[in-house]
Amino acid sequence: MATVSEPSAPGVRGAIFGDTRDITPFRNGHVRTSVGGLAEGLSGAIWGVLKGKAAGRIDVAGDVPRLKRLAGKTAKSVYDAVFTSTEPDRLLTLARSYPGWAGLCYVIAGLLVYKHGGYLRASELLQRGLSIRIDDAASQFSTSYLRRVVTRIEVAERIDVPVLFSEESVFLALSHCFRETGQTAKALDTLASLPPSLPSALARCTAAAALERHADVVAWTEGLRNTDDLSAALLLIRAQSLRVLGEREAAQAALVEVLRRKKTSLALRNDALTDRALSKLEVRRRPNPRPPVPRVVVRRKQGKPEVTELDAVDGIRKDIEVRRMWNKDFGEPDD
Repeated sequence: MATVSEPSAPGVRGAIFGDTRDITPFRNGHVRTSVGGLAEGLSGAIWGVLKGKAAGRIDVAGDVPRLKRLAGKTAKSVYDAVFTSTEPDRLLTLARSYPGWAGLCYVIAGLLVYKHGGYLRASELLQRGLSIRIDDAASQFSTSYLRRVVTRIEVAERIDVPVLFSEESVFLALSHCFRETGQTAKALDTLASLPPSLPSALARCTAAAALERHADVVAWTEGLRNTDDLSAALLLIRAQSLRVLGEREAAQAALVEVLRRKKTSLALRNDALTDRALSKLEVRRRPNPRPPVPRVVVRRKQGKPEVTELDAVDGIRKDIEVRRMWNKDFGEPDD
């Protein structure tokens, strides 16, 4: 089992979203909305009633793989704990009973706790599992039976991605746990060794933006196009970082790219329209420089200072200009 990667270097540059693999562990991402969340919650409650005890079990894509007839006692015990239990306690007991399987048991227990929303406990279990090397029997079990295990991971705000059991599923879940518990720097460092992909790029840029590493966000998303909702969400993060860096034209270009694809999620399109409007409003409403202090010309007469002229022309002109702009934008049509 792999260990947590070394922290990423702050100066690393280059795009990190291009996944070149023919087969990846990721499935189609999902953009949550307030209305969609209510519908999903209701359908989830109904589905939970229909499934009964199975509702709290770890998720599997398709059918649960069948246990081989010649599987050993340890494999049978772990199999039952993984696919029939709703609590991590059985897996933790097995981890203590079979040291060679401990790393795998802790990781699966962590993913189960993550599914239930226990982010602090999940981070502890996942880190412990990643730090323990497993034996060949446990590795073979993982290859044979866990390939269909799927974890729905939040890689950015409102963006969920189902991920099959893999390095990505474990590290992305751990990174999200760190974000939820306020350990944003650790969340970013956890993802440093993952191969390029849109989900991992979303997670990394979300953490980097929270840490105000906006130059890294811009470098990591250079050349990104809107091909699906994940890339659109990443473009929104890029636009926000560009705006913080003062590159307003580039930020507007990123927002235009979000709006270019008509099938982009309505929630993401609305975010792009809102950001574009706020950006334009920010440009138009930039505070005017402070009016110059009226110049006072002092002349001396017989050794005594005497104020003979008050030059307030600049102040008067500035006041007239401000009033003209106000009436143009907010005044009545006949003003």
